[in-house]
Amino acid sequence: MQRIERIIVGVASVGVGLSFFVLICAVLTQVLGRTFGSSPVWTEELTRYAMLYTVTFGAGLALRSGDLVNVDVVCEALPGKGPWLLRLLSATATLVLGIILIPAAWKYVSIGAFQTSPALGVRMDYIHFSVLALLGCLAAFALLRIVSMIFFSGTGEPVNRMDS
Repeated sequence: MQRIERIIVGVASVGVGLSFFVLICAVLTQVLGRTFGSSPVWTEELTRYAMLYTVTFGAGLALRSGDLVNVDVVCEALPGKGPWLLRLLSATATLVLGIILIPAAWKYVSIGAFQTSPALGVRMDYIHFSVLALLGCLAAFALLRIVSMIFFSGTGEPVNRMDS
């Protein structure tokens, strides 16, 4: 289980790093272009796409670390097993919602195969895939939390980024 989690966290971390690197390069190119003449048209478009993929890979990591909307004031005030049950319910709801939305996201991705981006000329299904991947990442991290809680006596509490 820990190996699978490490692989998923590693892939998501590399995805965040690469997409953020592309974002930095595109913005830097745009700034330098504006400073020394005119910036390339494609930089703004690439920046948007890089942001989409940064969020795509980062959402699952944020769910894992508790950096998404994490209202634990109510949850932790409950007695006994209440907090554990609410964390399990929350992870289950996230997993179910992600799975329910995957067919619609797949349709959205397939529509993009007939379109290209205006400046870069990239097929839009590559860009629209970020939505499908986002749902997959959230579902995967929610499933990891559920499995940890049910089968490995996990608490379901967020994993501190500094501890892992």
